[in-house]
Amino acid sequence: MKKLFLISLIGLAFLTGCDKVERTLKGDDYVNQKEALKQAKETNEKYQKEIQRALKSGKDAFPQLSNKVAKDESQVILSTSMGDINIKLFPKYAPLAVENFMTHAKEGYYHGLTFHRVIKDFMIQTGDPNGDGSGGQSIWNGKNAKIDSGTGFKNEITPYLYNLRGALSMANAGADTNGSQFFINQNPNNQANQIKEGDYPAPIIEAYKDGGNLNLDGGYTVFGQVISGMDIVDKIAAVETGDGDKPKEDVTIKKITIKQEAKTN
Repeated sequence: MKKLFLISLIGLAFLTGCDKVERTLKGDDYVNQKEALKQAKETNEKYQKEIQRALKSGKDAFPQLSNKVAKDESQVILSTSMGDINIKLFPKYAPLAVENFMTHAKEGYYHGLTFHRVIKDFMIQTGDPNGDGSGGQSIWNGKNAKIDSGTGFKNEITPYLYNLRGALSMANAGADTNGSQFFINQNPNNQANQIKEGDYPAPIIEAYKDGGNLNLDGGYTVFGQVISGMDIVDKIAAVETGDGDKPKEDVTIKKITIKQEAKTN
Protein backbone atom coordinates (compact mmCIF):
# COMPACT_ATOMS: atom_id res chain seq x y z
CA MET A 1 0.00 0.00 0.00
CA LYS A 2 3.01 2.37 -0.03
CA LYS A 3 1.98 3.91 -3.35
CA LEU A 4 -1.46 4.96 -2.07
CA PHE A 5 0.00 6.09 1.23
CA LEU A 6 2.49 8.43 -0.45
CA ILE A 7 -0.13 9.84 -2.79
CA SER A 8 -2.37 10.67 0.15
CA LEU A 9 0.41 12.37 2.11
CA ILE A 10 1.49 14.42 -0.89
CA GLY A 11 -2.09 15.58 -1.37
CA LEU A 12 -2.38 16.54 2.28
CA ALA A 13 0.91 18.48 2.15
CA PHE A 14 -0.36 20.42 -0.85
CA LEU A 15 -3.60 21.31 0.89
CA THR A 16 -1.78 22.41 4.02
CA GLY A 17 0.53 24.58 1.93
CA CYS A 18 -2.47 26.41 0.47
CA ASP A 19 -3.60 27.66 3.89
CA LYS A 20 -1.59 30.93 3.69
CA VAL A 21 -3.24 31.84 0.41
CA GLU A 22 -6.69 31.03 1.71
CA ARG A 23 -6.22 33.32 4.70
CA THR A 24 -6.28 36.27 2.30
CA LEU A 25 -9.88 35.41 1.42
CA LYS A 26 -12.78 36.97 3.28
CA GLY A 27 -16.28 36.08 4.33
CA ASP A 28 -17.96 32.99 2.89
CA ASP A 29 -15.04 32.26 0.56
CA TYR A 30 -12.67 31.84 3.49
CA VAL A 31 -15.17 29.75 5.45
CA ASN A 32 -15.77 27.46 2.47
CA GLN A 33 -12.06 27.02 1.79
CA LYS A 34 -11.33 26.35 5.45
CA GLU A 35 -14.11 23.76 5.60
CA ALA A 36 -12.77 22.08 2.45
CA LEU A 37 -9.32 21.84 4.04
CA LYS A 38 -10.80 20.36 7.19
CA GLN A 39 -12.77 17.75 5.23
CA ALA A 40 -9.73 16.84 3.13
CA LYS A 41 -7.63 16.33 6.26
CA GLU A 42 -10.33 14.20 7.91
CA THR A 43 -10.72 12.10 4.75
CA ASN A 44 -6.97 11.57 4.56
CA GLU A 45 -6.71 10.55 8.22
CA LYS A 46 -9.64 8.14 7.84
CA TYR A 47 -8.04 6.55 4.79
CA GLN A 48 -4.71 6.11 6.52
CA LYS A 49 -6.50 4.22 9.32
CA GLU A 50 -8.22 2.01 6.73
CA ILE A 51 -4.85 1.23 5.15
CA GLN A 52 -3.38 0.22 8.50
CA ARG A 53 -6.38 -2.04 9.22
CA ALA A 54 -6.14 -3.62 5.76
CA LEU A 55 -2.43 -4.34 6.19
CA LYS A 56 -3.24 -6.39 9.28
CA SER A 57 -6.28 -8.17 7.81
CA GLY A 58 -6.57 -11.83 6.81
CA LYS A 59 -7.85 -13.33 3.57
CA ASP A 60 -11.54 -13.09 4.53
CA ALA A 61 -11.38 -9.27 4.55
CA PHE A 62 -10.73 -9.11 0.80
CA PRO A 63 -13.83 -10.00 -1.27
CA GLN A 64 -11.87 -10.64 -4.48
CA LEU A 65 -10.23 -13.67 -2.90
CA SER A 66 -13.48 -15.65 -2.65
CA ASN A 67 -15.59 -17.05 -5.50
CA LYS A 68 -18.64 -17.04 -3.26
CA VAL A 69 -21.14 -14.25 -3.94
CA ALA A 70 -22.12 -12.64 -0.63
CA LYS A 71 -25.48 -11.01 0.08
CA ASP A 72 -23.95 -7.54 -0.15
CA GLU A 73 -22.47 -8.30 -3.59
CA SER A 74 -24.06 -8.36 -7.04
CA GLN A 75 -23.47 -10.94 -9.77
CA VAL A 76 -23.68 -10.68 -13.56
CA ILE A 77 -22.97 -12.88 -16.56
CA LEU A 78 -21.15 -10.97 -19.27
CA SER A 79 -22.02 -12.90 -22.43
CA THR A 80 -19.57 -12.23 -25.25
CA SER A 81 -19.28 -13.53 -28.80
CA MET A 82 -16.52 -15.82 -27.48
CA GLY A 83 -18.27 -17.11 -24.36
CA ASP A 84 -19.58 -16.17 -20.91
CA ILE A 85 -17.73 -14.42 -18.09
CA ASN A 86 -19.17 -14.70 -14.58
CA ILE A 87 -18.46 -11.61 -12.46
CA LYS A 88 -19.30 -10.47 -8.93
CA LEU A 89 -19.51 -6.77 -8.04
CA PHE A 90 -18.66 -4.88 -4.85
CA PRO A 91 -21.13 -2.05 -4.10
CA LYS A 92 -19.88 -1.87 -0.50
CA TYR A 93 -16.51 -0.54 -1.67
CA ALA A 94 -17.34 0.97 -5.08
CA PRO A 95 -21.01 2.04 -4.93
CA LEU A 96 -20.83 4.58 -7.77
CA ALA A 97 -19.07 2.26 -10.21
CA VAL A 98 -21.44 -0.62 -9.44
CA GLU A 99 -24.58 1.53 -9.71
CA ASN A 100 -23.31 2.95 -12.99
CA PHE A 101 -22.52 -0.49 -14.42
CA MET A 102 -25.73 -2.15 -13.22
CA THR A 103 -27.96 0.67 -14.52
CA HIS A 104 -26.26 0.62 -17.91
CA ALA A 105 -26.58 -3.18 -17.98
CA LYS A 106 -30.31 -3.06 -17.20
CA GLU A 107 -30.91 -0.47 -19.90
CA GLY A 108 -29.02 -2.50 -22.51
CA TYR A 109 -26.36 0.20 -22.96
CA TYR A 110 -23.56 -2.34 -23.35
CA HIS A 111 -25.35 -4.76 -25.67
CA GLY A 112 -23.57 -5.11 -29.00
CA LEU A 113 -20.52 -3.07 -28.00
CA THR A 114 -17.09 -4.30 -29.02
CA PHE A 115 -13.93 -4.97 -27.05
CA HIS A 116 -12.17 -2.06 -28.71
CA ARG A 117 -8.79 -2.42 -26.97
CA VAL A 118 -7.17 -5.79 -26.30
CA ILE A 119 -3.60 -6.27 -25.10
CA LYS A 120 -2.39 -9.78 -24.32
CA ASP A 121 -0.77 -10.12 -20.89
CA PHE A 122 -2.40 -6.86 -19.83
CA MET A 123 -6.18 -6.38 -20.16
CA ILE A 124 -9.30 -6.38 -22.36
CA GLN A 125 -11.37 -3.19 -22.58
CA THR A 126 -14.92 -2.41 -23.70
CA GLY A 127 -17.93 -0.21 -22.88
CA ASP A 128 -17.52 2.50 -25.53
CA PRO A 129 -20.47 3.09 -27.91
CA ASN A 130 -18.02 4.70 -30.37
CA GLY A 131 -15.96 1.53 -30.47
CA ASP A 132 -12.61 3.32 -30.43
CA GLY A 133 -12.06 4.41 -26.83
CA SER A 134 -13.21 7.98 -27.39
CA GLY A 135 -16.78 7.79 -26.08
CA GLY A 136 -19.16 6.64 -23.38
CA GLN A 137 -20.73 8.41 -20.45
CA SER A 138 -21.90 7.69 -16.95
CA ILE A 139 -25.54 7.40 -15.93
CA TRP A 140 -25.23 10.86 -14.32
CA ASN A 141 -23.29 12.64 -17.09
CA GLY A 142 -22.90 15.85 -15.11
CA LYS A 143 -26.46 15.94 -13.80
CA ASN A 144 -25.26 15.47 -10.22
CA ALA A 145 -22.35 17.81 -9.55
CA LYS A 146 -21.45 16.02 -6.31
CA ILE A 147 -20.92 12.78 -8.22
CA ASP A 148 -20.20 13.60 -11.84
CA SER A 149 -18.56 16.83 -13.01
CA GLY A 150 -19.63 16.28 -16.60
CA THR A 151 -16.33 14.63 -17.48
CA GLY A 152 -17.05 11.57 -15.36
CA PHE A 153 -17.69 10.32 -11.84
CA LYS A 154 -15.26 10.06 -8.97
CA ASN A 155 -12.64 7.37 -8.49
CA GLU A 156 -13.33 4.97 -5.63
CA ILE A 157 -10.02 3.75 -4.23
CA THR A 158 -10.00 1.36 -1.28
CA PRO A 159 -7.32 -0.76 0.40
CA TYR A 160 -9.64 -3.78 0.08
CA LEU A 161 -9.74 -4.02 -3.76
CA TYR A 162 -6.85 -4.42 -6.22
CA ASN A 163 -6.11 -4.86 -9.93
CA LEU A 164 -5.55 -8.59 -9.51
CA ARG A 165 -5.90 -10.96 -12.46
CA GLY A 166 -9.63 -11.08 -13.21
CA ALA A 167 -10.40 -7.74 -11.54
CA LEU A 168 -13.07 -5.61 -13.22
CA SER A 169 -11.99 -1.96 -13.25
CA MET A 170 -13.18 1.37 -14.64
CA ALA A 171 -11.18 2.84 -17.51
CA ASN A 172 -10.49 6.55 -17.25
CA ALA A 173 -8.64 9.46 -18.83
CA GLY A 174 -7.34 10.71 -15.49
CA ALA A 175 -8.65 11.02 -11.95
CA ASP A 176 -12.45 11.24 -11.61
CA THR A 177 -13.25 10.83 -15.32
CA ASN A 178 -15.08 7.50 -15.15
CA GLY A 179 -17.83 7.09 -17.74
CA SER A 180 -18.95 3.75 -19.16
CA GLN A 181 -15.73 2.06 -20.30
CA PHE A 182 -14.32 -0.77 -18.23
CA PHE A 183 -11.62 -3.42 -18.48
CA ILE A 184 -10.78 -6.84 -17.10
CA ASN A 185 -7.21 -7.34 -15.89
CA GLN A 186 -5.85 -10.35 -17.79
CA ASN A 187 -2.09 -10.40 -17.14
CA PRO A 188 -1.21 -13.93 -15.88
CA ASN A 189 2.36 -13.08 -14.84
CA ASN A 190 3.52 -13.03 -11.22
CA GLN A 191 3.43 -9.52 -9.75
CA ALA A 192 4.18 -10.46 -6.14
CA ASN A 193 7.91 -10.41 -6.78
CA GLN A 194 7.63 -6.65 -7.31
CA ILE A 195 6.09 -5.97 -3.87
CA LYS A 196 8.06 -5.27 -0.72
CA GLU A 197 6.77 -7.14 2.31
CA GLY A 198 4.66 -4.78 4.39
CA ASP A 199 3.64 -2.54 1.50
CA TYR A 200 0.55 -4.65 0.69
CA PRO A 201 -1.61 -6.98 2.82
CA ALA A 202 -0.15 -10.50 2.86
CA PRO A 203 -3.23 -12.16 1.24
CA ILE A 204 -3.08 -9.68 -1.65
CA ILE A 205 0.63 -10.26 -2.18
CA GLU A 206 -0.14 -13.98 -2.40
CA ALA A 207 -2.96 -13.32 -4.89
CA TYR A 208 -0.66 -11.23 -7.08
CA LYS A 209 1.40 -14.36 -7.70
CA ASP A 210 -1.38 -15.35 -10.11
CA GLY A 211 -1.06 -12.13 -12.08
CA GLY A 212 -2.74 -8.76 -12.41
CA ASN A 213 -1.55 -5.21 -12.97
CA LEU A 214 0.09 -3.91 -9.83
CA ASN A 215 1.00 -0.58 -11.46
CA LEU A 216 -2.70 0.32 -11.87
CA ASP A 217 -3.48 0.26 -8.15
CA GLY A 218 -4.47 3.67 -6.83
CA GLY A 219 -5.37 5.10 -10.23
CA TYR A 220 -8.33 2.98 -11.33
CA THR A 221 -11.53 1.97 -9.56
CA VAL A 222 -11.79 -1.78 -9.04
CA PHE A 223 -15.45 -2.75 -8.69
CA GLY A 224 -15.72 -6.44 -9.54
CA GLN A 225 -13.95 -9.78 -9.94
CA VAL A 226 -14.28 -12.63 -12.43
CA ILE A 227 -15.29 -15.78 -10.53
CA SER A 228 -15.45 -18.05 -13.57
CA GLY A 229 -14.75 -17.62 -17.26
CA MET A 230 -11.13 -16.45 -17.14
CA ASP A 231 -10.52 -18.89 -19.99
CA ILE A 232 -12.82 -16.66 -22.08
CA VAL A 233 -10.94 -13.55 -20.96
CA ASP A 234 -7.70 -15.24 -22.05
CA LYS A 235 -9.23 -16.22 -25.42
CA ILE A 236 -10.27 -12.62 -26.06
CA ALA A 237 -6.83 -11.36 -25.00
CA ALA A 238 -5.21 -13.69 -27.54
CA VAL A 239 -7.09 -12.48 -30.63
CA GLU A 240 -5.17 -10.82 -33.43
CA THR A 241 -5.19 -7.03 -33.18
CA GLY A 242 -4.39 -4.13 -35.47
CA ASP A 243 -4.00 -0.38 -35.05
CA GLY A 244 -4.82 0.92 -31.59
CA ASP A 245 -4.84 -2.64 -30.19
CA LYS A 246 -8.27 -3.16 -31.74
CA PRO A 247 -9.19 -6.76 -32.66
CA LYS A 248 -9.14 -7.33 -36.41
CA GLU A 249 -12.38 -9.28 -36.06
CA ASP A 250 -15.00 -7.84 -33.71
CA VAL A 251 -15.42 -9.39 -30.29
CA THR A 252 -18.72 -8.16 -28.89
CA ILE A 253 -20.88 -8.10 -25.77
CA LYS A 254 -24.03 -10.04 -26.64
CA LYS A 255 -25.83 -9.28 -23.38
CA ILE A 256 -25.37 -8.84 -19.64
CA THR A 257 -27.56 -11.01 -17.40
CA ILE A 258 -28.06 -9.95 -13.80
CA LYS A 259 -27.98 -13.02 -11.56
CA GLN A 260 -28.10 -11.23 -8.19
CA GLU A 261 -28.47 -7.69 -6.91
CA ALA A 262 -26.81 -6.85 -3.61
CA LYS A 263 -29.06 -6.69 -0.58
CA THR A 264 -28.62 -3.48 1.38
CA ASN A 265 -29.90 -2.71 4.87
